[in-house]
Amino acid sequence: MASYKIEIKKSAAKEIENLPSTILKRVISHIQELSNDPRPNGCKKLSGDEKYRLRVGDYRILYEIEDEIVTVYVVKVAHRKEVYRML
Repeated sequence: MASYKIEIKKSAAKEIENLPSTILKRVISHIQELSNDPRPNGCKKLSGDEKYRLRVGDYRILYEIEDEIVTVYVVKVAHRKEVYRML
């Protein structure tokens, strides 16, 4: 299986920078693991959208997968209360 390229939107990068330090390392490691397996156990496809969700404690990573160009786009990283607003 080919290794996927990870691209993070500027807004998602800012959200990652503002995460509490207790969760930051876990989120970064989960994002890095997406390069090996973009559809790991526990990920869910969002209904009505071409995005996937990955849980990391109370935080969610929303991302899109482009299989044709072997790329994962991280779109949003936020607390579960806020992540689905304004998608």
